[in-house]
Amino acid sequence: MSRDPRLVEPQRVQPGHGSHGGHEAPYDPLRLCVFATVALLGWLLGPVAVVVFALVGFVGYWQARRGGLLRSRCKLGDTRLVLVYLAVVAAAGGAGIGLGWWVW
Repeated sequence: MSRDPRLVEPQRVQPGHGSHGGHEAPYDPLRLCVFATVALLGWLLGPVAVVVFALVGFVGYWQARRGGLLRSRCKLGDTRLVLVYLAVVAAAGGAGIGLGWWVW
């Protein structure tokens, strides 16, 4: 059976080689790439992206809270606060969409 060519193994430093001396894997700044992509989508799509991302986050936190998650790694901590924050962000994005249509 052949391997799926879309699955790529990350390159690893061989033990005893590289700047880390083989003791730990090199830092992968994946989050920075994700942040840049989200920022780009926000810039291109404007308030629509704000509403979409806020609603996706809201649904995710709602399901997590119903599943028993009370504290999040989010800076706000309490999942109720995170839900309120995401609802306000979605409303602000909706207002931005509404004002955009009003101005046109």
